[in-house]
Amino acid sequence: MASYVVRRVAQALVVLLGVSVVVFALVHLVPGDPIRVSMGTRFNPDAYEALRARAGFDLPLPVQYGRYLANAAAGDLGVSFRSGDPVTTTLLGRLPATLSLAGSALLVALLIAVPLGIFSAIRSGSKLDYVATVFSQAGISLPDFWMAILLILLFSGVLGWLPPSGYVSPLADPIGWLSHLVLPAITVGVVSGSILTRFVRSSVLESLGEDYTRTARSKGLHERTVVTRHVLRNALVPIITVTGLQLAYLLGGVIIVEVIFAWPGLGQLALLAVQSRDYPVLQGTVLLVAVVFLLINLIVDLLYAAADPRIRYK
Repeated sequence: MASYVVRRVAQALVVLLGVSVVVFALVHLVPGDPIRVSMGTRFNPDAYEALRARAGFDLPLPVQYGRYLANAAAGDLGVSFRSGDPVTTTLLGRLPATLSLAGSALLVALLIAVPLGIFSAIRSGSKLDYVATVFSQAGISLPDFWMAILLILLFSGVLGWLPPSGYVSPLADPIGWLSHLVLPAITVGVVSGSILTRFVRSSVLESLGEDYTRTARSKGLHERTVVTRHVLRNALVPIITVTGLQLAYLLGGVIIVEVIFAWPGLGQLALLAVQSRDYPVLQGTVLLVAVVFLLINLIVDLLYAAADPRIRYK
Protein backbone atom coordinates (compact mmCIF):
# COMPACT_ATOMS: atom_id res chain seq x y z
CA MET A 1 0.00 0.00 0.00
CA ALA A 2 2.76 2.45 0.94
CA SER A 3 4.66 1.84 -2.29
CA TYR A 4 1.45 2.33 -4.27
CA VAL A 5 0.82 5.69 -2.59
CA VAL A 6 4.40 6.78 -3.29
CA ARG A 7 4.01 5.89 -6.97
CA ARG A 8 0.74 7.77 -7.19
CA VAL A 9 2.27 10.85 -5.57
CA ALA A 10 5.16 10.73 -8.05
CA GLN A 11 2.69 10.46 -10.93
CA ALA A 12 0.72 13.39 -9.49
CA LEU A 13 3.84 15.56 -9.46
CA VAL A 14 4.43 14.80 -13.14
CA VAL A 15 0.80 15.67 -13.92
CA LEU A 16 1.07 18.95 -12.00
CA LEU A 17 4.22 19.80 -13.95
CA GLY A 18 2.35 19.25 -17.20
CA VAL A 19 -0.62 21.30 -15.98
CA SER A 20 1.68 24.17 -15.01
CA VAL A 21 3.29 24.17 -18.47
CA VAL A 22 -0.06 24.17 -20.28
CA VAL A 23 -1.61 26.87 -18.09
CA PHE A 24 1.48 29.07 -18.28
CA ALA A 25 1.51 28.81 -22.08
CA LEU A 26 -2.23 29.44 -22.45
CA VAL A 27 -2.42 32.51 -20.22
CA HIS A 28 0.47 34.10 -22.11
CA LEU A 29 -1.29 33.46 -25.41
CA VAL A 30 -4.37 35.40 -24.28
CA PRO A 31 -4.41 38.82 -25.99
CA GLY A 32 -4.10 41.90 -23.80
CA ASP A 33 -1.54 43.30 -21.39
CA PRO A 34 -2.39 42.37 -17.78
CA ILE A 35 -0.24 45.18 -16.35
CA ARG A 36 -1.97 47.73 -18.54
CA VAL A 37 -5.39 46.36 -17.59
CA SER A 38 -4.58 46.43 -13.87
CA MET A 39 -3.50 50.07 -14.04
CA GLY A 40 -6.76 51.17 -15.68
CA THR A 41 -7.02 54.92 -16.18
CA ARG A 42 -4.03 55.58 -13.90
CA PHE A 43 -1.53 54.70 -16.60
CA ASN A 44 1.99 55.98 -16.06
CA PRO A 45 4.85 54.89 -18.35
CA ASP A 46 7.45 54.71 -15.58
CA ALA A 47 5.15 52.81 -13.22
CA TYR A 48 4.18 50.54 -16.10
CA GLU A 49 7.78 49.56 -16.82
CA ALA A 50 8.48 49.08 -13.12
CA LEU A 51 5.50 46.76 -12.73
CA ARG A 52 6.51 44.77 -15.81
CA ALA A 53 10.01 44.32 -14.42
CA ARG A 54 8.61 43.31 -11.02
CA ALA A 55 6.36 40.71 -12.67
CA GLY A 56 9.25 39.45 -14.79
CA PHE A 57 7.54 40.18 -18.10
CA ASP A 58 10.73 41.69 -19.46
CA LEU A 59 12.39 38.25 -19.30
CA PRO A 60 12.16 35.47 -21.92
CA LEU A 61 9.23 33.09 -21.44
CA PRO A 62 11.38 30.06 -20.49
CA VAL A 63 13.05 32.13 -17.78
CA GLN A 64 9.68 33.37 -16.57
CA TYR A 65 8.38 29.80 -16.34
CA GLY A 66 11.50 28.56 -14.56
CA ARG A 67 11.18 31.33 -11.97
CA TYR A 68 7.45 30.63 -11.53
CA LEU A 69 8.04 26.90 -11.10
CA ALA A 70 10.80 27.43 -8.52
CA ASN A 71 8.64 29.85 -6.52
CA ALA A 72 5.57 27.58 -6.75
CA ALA A 73 7.59 24.64 -5.41
CA ALA A 74 8.39 26.81 -2.38
CA GLY A 75 4.71 27.73 -1.91
CA ASP A 76 4.96 31.18 -3.49
CA LEU A 77 2.43 31.54 -6.32
CA GLY A 78 3.14 35.20 -6.91
CA VAL A 79 1.20 38.40 -6.27
CA SER A 80 -2.17 39.36 -7.70
CA PHE A 81 -2.03 42.09 -10.35
CA ARG A 82 -5.49 43.28 -9.38
CA SER A 83 -5.31 43.45 -5.59
CA GLY A 84 -1.60 43.22 -4.83
CA ASP A 85 -2.19 40.41 -2.32
CA PRO A 86 -0.20 37.16 -2.32
CA VAL A 87 -1.95 34.55 -4.45
CA THR A 88 -1.46 31.83 -1.84
CA THR A 89 -3.24 33.94 0.79
CA THR A 90 -6.05 34.76 -1.63
CA LEU A 91 -6.60 31.09 -2.52
CA LEU A 92 -6.59 29.96 1.10
CA GLY A 93 -9.09 32.69 1.92
CA ARG A 94 -11.47 31.49 -0.80
CA LEU A 95 -11.01 27.76 -0.21
CA PRO A 96 -13.31 27.42 2.87
CA ALA A 97 -16.29 28.86 0.97
CA THR A 98 -15.76 26.44 -1.90
CA LEU A 99 -15.26 23.46 0.43
CA SER A 100 -18.44 24.25 2.37
CA LEU A 101 -20.50 24.61 -0.81
CA ALA A 102 -19.06 21.48 -2.46
CA GLY A 103 -19.42 19.37 0.68
CA SER A 104 -23.00 20.49 1.31
CA ALA A 105 -23.97 19.99 -2.33
CA LEU A 106 -22.47 16.49 -2.33
CA LEU A 107 -24.41 15.67 0.85
CA VAL A 108 -27.63 16.82 -0.82
CA ALA A 109 -26.78 14.77 -3.91
CA LEU A 110 -26.13 11.60 -1.90
CA LEU A 111 -29.29 12.02 0.16
CA ILE A 112 -31.23 12.15 -3.11
CA ALA A 113 -29.33 9.64 -5.24
CA VAL A 114 -28.61 6.75 -2.88
CA PRO A 115 -32.15 5.95 -1.67
CA LEU A 116 -33.80 6.89 -4.97
CA GLY A 117 -31.33 4.87 -7.05
CA ILE A 118 -31.52 1.81 -4.78
CA PHE A 119 -35.30 1.65 -4.59
CA SER A 120 -35.75 2.33 -8.30
CA ALA A 121 -33.36 -0.55 -9.07
CA ILE A 122 -35.05 -2.92 -6.63
CA ARG A 123 -38.46 -2.01 -8.05
CA SER A 124 -37.39 -1.78 -11.66
CA GLY A 125 -40.30 -0.98 -13.97
CA SER A 126 -42.50 0.39 -11.19
CA LYS A 127 -43.90 3.90 -10.78
CA LEU A 128 -41.02 4.76 -8.45
CA ASP A 129 -38.55 3.71 -11.12
CA TYR A 130 -40.36 5.92 -13.61
CA VAL A 131 -40.26 8.88 -11.20
CA ALA A 132 -36.53 8.35 -10.60
CA THR A 133 -35.85 8.23 -14.34
CA VAL A 134 -37.83 11.42 -14.97
CA PHE A 135 -36.06 13.19 -12.09
CA SER A 136 -32.65 12.10 -13.34
CA GLN A 137 -33.32 13.25 -16.89
CA ALA A 138 -34.81 16.56 -15.75
CA GLY A 139 -31.93 17.28 -13.36
CA ILE A 140 -29.34 16.66 -16.05
CA SER A 141 -31.23 18.64 -18.71
CA LEU A 142 -32.13 21.75 -16.70
CA PRO A 143 -29.37 24.41 -16.60
CA ASP A 144 -28.13 25.10 -13.09
CA PHE A 145 -28.40 28.88 -13.53
CA TRP A 146 -32.10 28.53 -14.43
CA MET A 147 -32.71 26.37 -11.38
CA ALA A 148 -30.85 28.89 -9.22
CA ILE A 149 -33.04 31.74 -10.47
CA LEU A 150 -36.22 29.75 -9.80
CA LEU A 151 -35.10 28.92 -6.26
CA ILE A 152 -34.27 32.57 -5.58
CA LEU A 153 -37.66 33.71 -6.90
CA LEU A 154 -39.51 31.12 -4.79
CA PHE A 155 -37.68 31.07 -1.47
CA SER A 156 -36.45 34.67 -1.43
CA GLY A 157 -38.88 36.61 -3.57
CA VAL A 158 -42.22 34.89 -2.87
CA LEU A 159 -41.78 33.15 0.49
CA GLY A 160 -39.02 35.35 1.91
CA TRP A 161 -37.51 32.43 3.85
CA LEU A 162 -33.91 32.61 2.66
CA PRO A 163 -31.49 35.34 1.51
CA PRO A 164 -31.05 35.50 -2.28
CA SER A 165 -27.25 35.72 -2.24
CA GLY A 166 -24.18 36.50 -0.19
CA TYR A 167 -21.87 34.74 2.22
CA VAL A 168 -21.38 34.81 5.98
CA SER A 169 -18.51 33.15 7.81
CA PRO A 170 -19.65 30.14 9.85
CA LEU A 171 -17.39 31.28 12.68
CA ALA A 172 -19.06 34.68 12.87
CA ASP A 173 -22.68 33.61 12.36
CA PRO A 174 -23.41 29.87 11.95
CA ILE A 175 -27.15 30.40 11.40
CA GLY A 176 -26.55 33.11 8.83
CA TRP A 177 -23.96 30.96 7.07
CA LEU A 178 -26.41 28.07 6.89
CA SER A 179 -29.24 30.23 5.58
CA HIS A 180 -27.00 31.58 2.79
CA LEU A 181 -25.75 28.06 1.99
CA VAL A 182 -29.12 26.34 1.49
CA LEU A 183 -30.04 27.67 -1.95
CA PRO A 184 -26.68 27.21 -3.72
CA ALA A 185 -26.23 23.78 -2.12
CA ILE A 186 -29.65 22.64 -3.33
CA THR A 187 -29.01 24.07 -6.80
CA VAL A 188 -25.75 22.19 -7.25
CA GLY A 189 -26.84 19.15 -5.24
CA VAL A 190 -29.95 18.47 -7.34
CA VAL A 191 -27.93 18.47 -10.56
CA SER A 192 -25.26 16.19 -9.09
CA GLY A 193 -27.91 14.01 -7.45
CA SER A 194 -29.65 13.43 -10.75
CA ILE A 195 -26.36 12.24 -12.27
CA LEU A 196 -25.55 10.02 -9.29
CA THR A 197 -29.05 8.50 -9.30
CA ARG A 198 -28.49 6.98 -12.73
CA PHE A 199 -25.19 5.42 -11.70
CA VAL A 200 -26.54 4.11 -8.38
CA ARG A 201 -29.50 2.53 -10.15
CA SER A 202 -27.32 1.00 -12.87
CA SER A 203 -24.79 -0.39 -10.39
CA VAL A 204 -27.45 -1.88 -8.11
CA LEU A 205 -29.27 -3.41 -11.08
CA GLU A 206 -26.06 -5.06 -12.23
CA SER A 207 -25.43 -6.49 -8.75
CA LEU A 208 -29.01 -7.79 -8.54
CA GLY A 209 -28.40 -9.93 -11.61
CA GLU A 210 -25.16 -11.52 -10.39
CA ASP A 211 -24.78 -15.13 -9.27
CA TYR A 212 -23.98 -14.24 -5.65
CA THR A 213 -27.34 -12.46 -5.35
CA ARG A 214 -29.23 -15.48 -6.65
CA THR A 215 -27.23 -17.73 -4.31
CA ALA A 216 -28.05 -15.54 -1.31
CA ARG A 217 -31.73 -15.62 -2.17
CA SER A 218 -31.67 -19.39 -2.68
CA LYS A 219 -30.37 -19.75 0.88
CA GLY A 220 -33.57 -18.18 2.14
CA LEU A 221 -32.03 -14.90 3.31
CA HIS A 222 -34.36 -11.96 3.87
CA GLU A 223 -34.50 -9.55 0.93
CA ARG A 224 -33.20 -6.69 3.10
CA THR A 225 -30.19 -8.81 4.08
CA VAL A 226 -29.53 -9.69 0.45
CA VAL A 227 -29.62 -6.05 -0.58
CA THR A 228 -27.56 -4.59 2.28
CA ARG A 229 -24.90 -7.30 2.65
CA HIS A 230 -24.47 -8.53 -0.90
CA VAL A 231 -25.91 -6.15 -3.49
CA LEU A 232 -24.87 -2.78 -2.05
CA ARG A 233 -21.42 -3.95 -0.98
CA ASN A 234 -20.58 -5.07 -4.49
CA ALA A 235 -22.20 -2.00 -6.07
CA LEU A 236 -20.08 0.43 -4.05
CA VAL A 237 -17.01 0.57 -6.29
CA PRO A 238 -18.60 2.34 -9.32
CA ILE A 239 -20.66 4.52 -6.95
CA ILE A 240 -17.49 5.63 -5.15
CA THR A 241 -15.88 6.44 -8.50
CA VAL A 242 -18.71 8.67 -9.68
CA THR A 243 -19.06 10.32 -6.26
CA GLY A 244 -15.37 11.21 -6.27
CA LEU A 245 -15.63 12.69 -9.76
CA GLN A 246 -18.66 14.71 -8.75
CA LEU A 247 -16.88 16.08 -5.69
CA ALA A 248 -13.89 17.08 -7.80
CA TYR A 249 -16.22 18.78 -10.28
CA LEU A 250 -18.03 20.64 -7.50
CA LEU A 251 -14.75 21.97 -6.09
CA GLY A 252 -13.68 23.46 -9.40
CA GLY A 253 -16.62 23.80 -11.73
CA VAL A 254 -19.48 25.67 -10.06
CA ILE A 255 -18.53 29.09 -11.40
CA ILE A 256 -22.01 30.06 -12.61
CA VAL A 257 -23.67 29.15 -9.32
CA GLU A 258 -21.06 31.05 -7.32
CA VAL A 259 -21.58 34.13 -9.47
CA ILE A 260 -25.39 34.01 -9.21
CA PHE A 261 -25.36 33.61 -5.43
CA ALA A 262 -22.33 35.93 -4.92
CA TRP A 263 -20.53 33.03 -3.25
CA PRO A 264 -16.84 33.97 -2.77
CA GLY A 265 -15.30 30.67 -3.86
CA LEU A 266 -12.59 29.55 -6.24
CA GLY A 267 -14.92 29.55 -9.24
CA GLN A 268 -15.80 33.21 -8.85
CA LEU A 269 -12.13 34.00 -8.22
CA ALA A 270 -11.12 32.29 -11.47
CA LEU A 271 -13.73 34.26 -13.41
CA LEU A 272 -12.49 37.57 -11.97
CA ALA A 273 -8.92 36.57 -12.80
CA VAL A 274 -9.86 35.90 -16.43
CA GLN A 275 -11.72 39.19 -16.74
CA SER A 276 -8.84 41.23 -15.29
CA ARG A 277 -6.01 39.25 -16.95
CA ASP A 278 -4.71 38.38 -13.47
CA TYR A 279 -2.24 35.69 -14.54
CA PRO A 280 -0.87 34.70 -11.11
CA VAL A 281 -4.33 34.21 -9.59
CA LEU A 282 -5.57 32.25 -12.60
CA GLN A 283 -2.51 29.99 -12.63
CA GLY A 284 -2.72 29.44 -8.89
CA THR A 285 -6.42 28.59 -9.04
CA VAL A 286 -5.92 26.04 -11.81
CA LEU A 287 -3.01 24.42 -9.97
CA LEU A 288 -5.03 24.22 -6.74
CA VAL A 289 -7.97 22.61 -8.54
CA ALA A 290 -5.57 20.16 -10.21
CA VAL A 291 -4.14 19.23 -6.80
CA VAL A 292 -7.67 18.67 -5.47
CA PHE A 293 -8.55 16.45 -8.44
CA LEU A 294 -5.44 14.32 -7.97
CA LEU A 295 -5.97 14.06 -4.21
CA ILE A 296 -9.60 12.98 -4.62
CA ASN A 297 -8.61 10.39 -7.23
CA LEU A 298 -6.04 8.95 -4.84
CA ILE A 299 -8.57 8.81 -1.99
CA VAL A 300 -11.11 7.12 -4.27
CA ASP A 301 -8.56 4.47 -5.29
CA LEU A 302 -7.77 3.76 -1.65
CA LEU A 303 -11.46 3.49 -0.81
CA TYR A 304 -11.82 0.72 -3.38
CA ALA A 305 -9.86 -1.65 -1.16
CA ALA A 306 -12.01 -0.74 1.85
CA ALA A 307 -15.23 -1.32 -0.11
CA ASP A 308 -14.11 -4.54 -1.82
CA PRO A 309 -11.71 -6.88 0.05
CA ARG A 310 -10.79 -8.53 -3.25
CA ILE A 311 -8.95 -5.38 -4.34
CA ARG A 312 -5.32 -5.23 -3.19
CA TYR A 313 -2.64 -2.73 -4.15
CA LYS A 314 0.87 -4.05 -4.60
